[in-house]
Amino acid sequence: MSGMSQPHTNRSPVTRPARPDASMSLLTHVMDHSLDEGYAEASARREAEGTSGLPRTLKAKLALAGGLVLAAMVVTLGAAQARVAAPVLAKERQELIDRVDRANAHADGLERDIERLRTEVADRQQAALKQVGGDQGRLVALLSGATDVRGPGVKLVVDDAKGSASGGGGGPRETKGFSDTGRLRDRDMQKIVNGLWQSGAEAVSINGQRLTALSAIRAAGDAILVDNRPLVPPYEVLAVGDGKRLGTRFQDSAGGQYLHVLQESYGIRSTLTPVDDLRLQAASSLAVRTATAEQPKKGAS
Repeated sequence: MSGMSQPHTNRSPVTRPARPDASMSLLTHVMDHSLDEGYAEASARREAEGTSGLPRTLKAKLALAGGLVLAAMVVTLGAAQARVAAPVLAKERQELIDRVDRANAHADGLERDIERLRTEVADRQQAALKQVGGDQGRLVALLSGATDVRGPGVKLVVDDAKGSASGGGGGPRETKGFSDTGRLRDRDMQKIVNGLWQSGAEAVSINGQRLTALSAIRAAGDAILVDNRPLVPPYEVLAVGDGKRLGTRFQDSAGGQYLHVLQESYGIRSTLTPVDDLRLQAASSLAVRTATAEQPKKGAS
């Protein structure tokens, strides 16, 4: 048995299993060394010396307490001053509101006085015209806007384009350097009103403002002014006259054709309706003037 050779066995080296966190060495290092070594060393040295950041001496503690007390006093004084000043500010605010209310009431009273005086002046003007001219005076008062008017006519409602979108193409409103916005302009209203006069209207008003021979239709920005009074769209134009014939004549007139172009080119909206009974108030302010015809000189050709 001793001569027999021992069988040779191959033994493979034993390998240990890898750590689960072997691929996370950086994360493992951070977890194992959460504090920087220099910071940890400095912290340990301060703890050993008794200077960890908090005041250790009595003087330092008193200084900290004094600072806290001073801050508390400043906050308390600020709150107290705010409470004291609050009633004063509220009182001043209420006084200002009362002054505004009194001024508004005074202005309203002046407006009422102005309207009353205007009515009184109009009544006296009308009476004077009747006494001096009789039927002719009443006709002059009617045509001049000094008296109320009632009768058949037409109601023309004109409004800006829907959404005030800009119209396309050229047209009667095209002006050099002017961008149209789909709004009715003062010159548009002038041409429309002139068309009504030319068609036989005896009296015209715009949004309740009676027009006379002295009336002015102007603009301030996008607003239309009649005798310096701003109007708000839609614009209601009332014209007293022969209702059916007046409406037909206006549509065929230059003013009616101009309004048609505004509708087609710029989206201006309008409706024309005959009305059997209209009532137009007298003009609010009217200066009565008299004139006499000058006799021609002898020998003048």
